[in-house]
Amino acid sequence: GRPEQARTAFLKLLALEPLHGWAISRRLKVLSGDVLQVSEGSLYPALHKLEQEGWIKAEWKTTENNRRAKFYALTRFGRRELATQAAAWDTLSSAITAVIRLSEA
Repeated sequence: GRPEQARTAFLKLLALEPLHGWAISRRLKVLSGDVLQVSEGSLYPALHKLEQEGWIKAEWKTTENNRRAKFYALTRFGRRELATQAAAWDTLSSAITAVIRLSEA
């Protein structure tokens, strides 16, 4: 479902660099051409779950605007989970693409 896909996208973004919550949602929106959008109401519970799983860690830092914010970074376990999820997504998306591209009679 969509929550799992959003979590995979969060892991990928955090594999690139540590980010705070607002930056994660903004980057997801921009990189996906506005297709993937996440509300604050679902963003922070998802990040909390990823943290509970041990896939990300949080640390308070100062943003570029001199504000305190929780920055999230991928852990070693998170990198492993991202690789697993990315492989599963590749398999699933290839299978769906193969079916959708079938010629119609």
